[in-house]
Amino acid sequence: MSADKMEYNKTPGIIHALIPILFLIVFLSINVIIFKSETLEGSNQIILLLAASIAGLIALRFRVSWTKIRNSITNSINTAMPSILILLIIGSLAGTWLISGIVPVMIYYGLKIIHPSVFLLTALVVSCLVSLVTGSSWSTIATIGVALLGIGRTMGIHDGLVAGAIISGSYFGDKMSPLSDTTNLAPAVAGTDLFTHIRYMVITTTPSIVLAAIIFSVIGFSSEYATIEDNVNAVISSMQKSFHLSPFLMLVPVILIIVIIKKVPALPALLIGTLLGAMAALIFQPHILDQLGREGLSKFQSSYQVILQAMFGDISIATDNESMNKLFSTGGMAGMLNTVWLIISAMVFGGAMESAGLLTRISHSVVSFAHSTGSLIASTIATCIFFNLTASDQYISIVVPGRMYAKTFSERGLKPEVLSRTLEDAGTLTSVLVPWNTCGAAQAKVLGVATVTYLPYCFFNLINPVVSVAIAYLNYKIRRTNDKK
Repeated sequence: MSADKMEYNKTPGIIHALIPILFLIVFLSINVIIFKSETLEGSNQIILLLAASIAGLIALRFRVSWTKIRNSITNSINTAMPSILILLIIGSLAGTWLISGIVPVMIYYGLKIIHPSVFLLTALVVSCLVSLVTGSSWSTIATIGVALLGIGRTMGIHDGLVAGAIISGSYFGDKMSPLSDTTNLAPAVAGTDLFTHIRYMVITTTPSIVLAAIIFSVIGFSSEYATIEDNVNAVISSMQKSFHLSPFLMLVPVILIIVIIKKVPALPALLIGTLLGAMAALIFQPHILDQLGREGLSKFQSSYQVILQAMFGDISIATDNESMNKLFSTGGMAGMLNTVWLIISAMVFGGAMESAGLLTRISHSVVSFAHSTGSLIASTIATCIFFNLTASDQYISIVVPGRMYAKTFSERGLKPEVLSRTLEDAGTLTSVLVPWNTCGAAQAKVLGVATVTYLPYCFFNLINPVVSVAIAYLNYKIRRTNDKK
């Protein structure tokens, strides 16, 4: 065998695997400096595609065929398609819920009931409860979350803080609900049952959510709200003039929550919510349909045009309160296309990296340093975060590390629920903190708050992985196959 042939039969080394990652980190950082808040408008997508090209060249260098690279990329994109379709439907739902007055009526009653000092805690608790019963962080953020953000903005509370409270609560429920897909996926990958997994997660999740609640409460009670009352009254008055704020509109989100509880999949459930919003617009806001319709059309044609426009494109309802006009505008499905582009670009990068085994190569290097139980769990958490950063999908960040570490956990006498809990503590919770991850990109777009803006305030998502590592190093309630040993 020639030396040349032997060289090509080698597998990629750690240096080869790190080259696309280092390129990505350097140029995404440059994008933040140059493009600032507009990085998601295209610059990040280009860098992800260039990093994917570098990974592809490395794969070709090690004799990975173009067909295998292409198939790896298309398979990677395919895993994100459900998220992309949900994101597009959420764009339509936001449009019909605006023109129907559903979001404004939730903001209206929220402003009437909630005091600013307890708002952040209330946003956290409400998001916890809704996502717990629905099992979906995405649906919670797209519905209740949007309304809570409007309330917080009216009260003068920083958008990042409000979004942090909403996301913290939504991902608590997503992590702990038996209806959640990730809550079912993690034990399936690790080899334990659903309710053993949920009960075992309580050990790390409870202190994390309690700490987050304390932090939000302290911030809420220590802030000044002296000038807020006039602004709240002005916003309430403006909404009363612009919308017919009937309490019956609250039936639509209630019906949607019931539909989700009945285990209707997210895509058809959100489509039902979108159509209910369109019906509510016809019943409760005909004056808005007339106001937004084109001249020269019949009433039917005008209503039809506005409802479809709200589903697919830009729609804006002008009020006499300038501060609320940004909230009362949406981009429909079209407004989600930059985010879809970002997700596809991220999945191209993940697929190119996976085609030559570059992600696995880095992960195996991490495993080699895990000698104690604490370091093993810390390594698993680091690997999940790494896959959220590189593969850009929370499902991959659960499945791949789960498969990688299952044998190691078993050999070290650890029960499978230790692995399943660790996968959720990191894989599920950190996905929303990455701007180009499917979760981070989606929630930033839905809320209209940049990922880097809300990231420092997602206290639950930040605290939980740290608590998980701390408990592992303290060896607190770490379940083993041989308890005596």
